[in-house]
Amino acid sequence: MAAPLTATAFLAALRAEGVTVVEVGDWREHNRNHKGAWGPVHGVVIHHTVSSGTASSVSLCYDGYDELPGPLCHGVIDKAGLVHLVGYGRTNHAGGGDPLVLQHVIAEDYDERPAAPTRGNSDGVDGNAHFYGFECINLGDGRDPWPAAQLDAIERVSAALCRAHGWSAKSVIGHLEWSDDKQDPKGFTMPDMRDRVARRLGQAPGPSTPPAPVYEPFPGAGFFRVGQRSPVITAMGRRLVAEGCSRYSVGPGPSWTESDRQSYAAWQRKLGYSGDDADGIPGRASWDRLRVPKQS
Repeated sequence: MAAPLTATAFLAALRAEGVTVVEVGDWREHNRNHKGAWGPVHGVVIHHTVSSGTASSVSLCYDGYDELPGPLCHGVIDKAGLVHLVGYGRTNHAGGGDPLVLQHVIAEDYDERPAAPTRGNSDGVDGNAHFYGFECINLGDGRDPWPAAQLDAIERVSAALCRAHGWSAKSVIGHLEWSDDKQDPKGFTMPDMRDRVARRLGQAPGPSTPPAPVYEPFPGAGFFRVGQRSPVITAMGRRLVAEGCSRYSVGPGPSWTESDRQSYAAWQRKLGYSGDDADGIPGRASWDRLRVPKQS
């Protein structure tokens, strides 16, 4: 059982762990404390946003929406590994969860993962009072990639709070491990993330260099033609979605389509191109700026 850190101590813990922080608005005072308790705190819950684009995702988590006012978490972790602080105190992120899971998180006595929750938002215990929460920008479809820098940031924020409170990595859970009606985060496993957090807790805190991302080299304009099929096209499409340039009704997929061309044209216009320079056929300069992850 632990009292929440002060906002100042929270920020200091993240920075000491090498987290790159962006302070958004009046995040220190932005909370839902008037709706219920904040503390004691027992752990960290990791979520995905089911959204793309950094600015819009941060705005959503700061403001919330009619049915669920913001803040929707304490920090938003973008694909570049930046952590945008949007609230501090009670936030609308965890909702109801299984009381047995809470007991096992407090005791840190489960094995690889807590037993599957059988209760959730409608009949669970109030998780907003007891957990720090981080939303990670990802579509949540199991296909949207998790860049190395983003996973590194998730590891760091989790380790920072565990270190500050004297918790082990077993105080870090996914939303799907808390509530029976949730599936986030999707695309990596929480046991693997807890292993990463445990290894970091075995080291001194501080910055380190995450693995450098590797991007697809420009395959040439002739690559992008009707009939071409490649995982590179799928990866390109996902990056276009992440940049808010999607013109897809379905997909993206591995075959080059008119939707790919229109989406890429939107990317070119976002970069400031116009006319024939925004025809939707990738060129080297715009491709390099899109940073399509290397496909194995």
